Parts: sequence; structure tokens; C-alpha cells
Amino acid sequence: MQFDLNEDQALLRTSTREFLENEAPLAETRSVMEESVEGFAKDIYGQLAELGYAGLLLSEEDGGLGPIAFAVVMAEMGRVAFPGPFLELTLAVRMLAGCPGEVARDWLGRTAEGGALVVLAQGEDATSTDPAQAATRFADGRVTGSKVFVPFGAEADALLVSTAEGLALVPRPGAGWNVTPLTTLDHAQRFVQIDFDDAGQEVAGPEASTALLAEAHRLGALGASAQMVGLMERALEIAVEYTSEREAFGVPIGSFQALQHRCADMLIQTESTRSAAFRAAWAEETGSPEAGYLASVAKAWAGPAGRFVCGQAIQLLGGVGFTWEYDP
Repeated sequence: MQFDLNEDQALLRTSTREFLENEAPLAETRSVMEESVEGFAKDIYGQLAELGYAGLLLSEEDGGLGPIAFAVVMAEMGRVAFPGPFLELTLAVRMLAGCPGEVARDWLGRTAEGGALVVLAQGEDATSTDPAQAATRFADGRVTGSKVFVPFGAEADALLVSTAEGLALVPRPGAGWNVTPLTTLDHAQRFVQIDFDDAGQEVAGPEASTALLAEAHRLGALGASAQMVGLMERALEIAVEYTSEREAFGVPIGSFQALQHRCADMLIQTESTRSAAFRAAWAEETGSPEAGYLASVAKAWAGPAGRFVCGQAIQLLGGVGFTWEYDP
């Protein structure tokens, strides 16, 4: 099977890499993701929306480019450790496009054009995201209940909330969300718990909501896997560059066979993840019945592979590998 990118996809990769390297280099975004309240630069997200990135997962008729292009972009996001809710934003745009009615169409236009941030609020505990187990309720025009691990929820202009009655869209209340920040090890994330007793509107019934959530899970696994490809790829490049320059006993440490073996293992893990992620993207784009299975395979492989490659990169860089202020 042919996994090479076509000409348009290769051009998208090149243009995305150039944009991110110029507008969001790690040396600049590090302070944004670690120190700012929002955790991301809203002006850069506005630029991405103007360029059509927020609508990557829309149909071709609506300006989307498809799952393979989505995976290409997510990999480039991974290369620069791009902060913020880009994955969540694209998933919300896709979900809104699948919802009928004026409310969904209005928020779809605003979100895809960069005028609003919408993310999904689904989890109610750390063990399950099964929509059939949702305790949050929608009745009499109001959503009541609690959601946890809502990504960048404090900054959202509206939330797509899974309820026992279906999917509800809840605009940001005038007084703001009832938010409790959740502490995480990842300084680039902003997860929150949100307690609801707010006005909302149903945008999808139970059956349609279940289908939309299943698709979001599938595409989310694909996007996260592709992002890991970029992270691993760049970590390997940095490690090879460093070991080619760092000397011990008068020679570059990269000439030591033991370290070459480590880099070879890192390459195998990176390329295996790339194959798994882009096969899943191909299956999604062609409507293969194996799309869900392959997205799960890609995500299951990418997690431990990414941990291995990034962990080995830290080891190969030695002391500077875990020095907080060091950016190669």
C-alpha cells in the first residue's frame, strides 16, 4: 500500500512547517504554555483559522481537506510542541457540522472562522467517557451536572456538552464558567472541572449524539497519534544533532556504537508510529470499516513509543536533556 503524501499534502506539510517555525517556535511558546493563564496564543489561533486550519475535518464541499491532511498538520504541530486546544477545536468544528439546526450552524461559522472557541465537555470521571453513562442532564432549556478534564474549558466561548438526553451547546454564561482548575504534570495543558446549571440548547438527540461522539473519539485518537509522530521525529532529530556535535575522548559521542543502537531503536519506533497513524488516516479518508480499529491501534502504539523515543532523547542529551531552560 502506498503511504506517500500526494503533491497537495506535501505542500500542506511544507507550508504548515514554515508557518509554525516562524510564528510558534518553542523558544517563544514555552513561556506562553507554562506561564500564561490561557496556555496558548489566541492571535496565532486566529491566523490559523483565517488560513482554514480549523476546518480541516469538514467535508471537501465546506472547505475541509480530509483526515490525511489533518494527520499531516497534527504531526507538524507535534514537531513544535504547539500549545493550546487545536485538536479539540478541529473536533468541535467537525461535530458542529454534523449537528442540524440554526444554533449549530451559527456556532460552526464562528468557530471555523476563528471568532469563537468551542470544545467538547464529556468526561464525568477518570474511568469512562461512555455517553450511555452520562449523569449530566438537559431539561427545560438548562444543562445541569459536572464535567471533568475539559481541555482549555475556562477559555471556551461555548461547550458541546454530552448529556443523557443528547448533545447540548452551552454558551459561556455572562458571569463565566463555574470552573475548578485541575492540576496536571503537563504544563502545556489546562484541564478544568466545570459545574453546570446553565442555559443551553440541544443540537443532537441521543442517537445522533452517540454517533458524533464515536467519530470524535476516533478522530481524536488519530490526531493525537499523528501529533506524537511529530514529537518523536523532532526529538530524534535533536538527539542526532547533539550526539554528532558533543565530544568525549576527542570524538563525537554519536560515533559510539551503543548510542547509534539507541538512535536506531528510536527511528524504528518513530517510523512504526508514522505507519500506524497514516494507515489509520487513510482508512478514515476512504471510509474503511477498519477505521475505528486502526485509530485505536495507532493510539495504543503511539503512547509507549512516544515515551520511549522522548525518554531516550533525554538520555542522549545527558544533563541538558532535563535542564528546564535548555532549548536546542
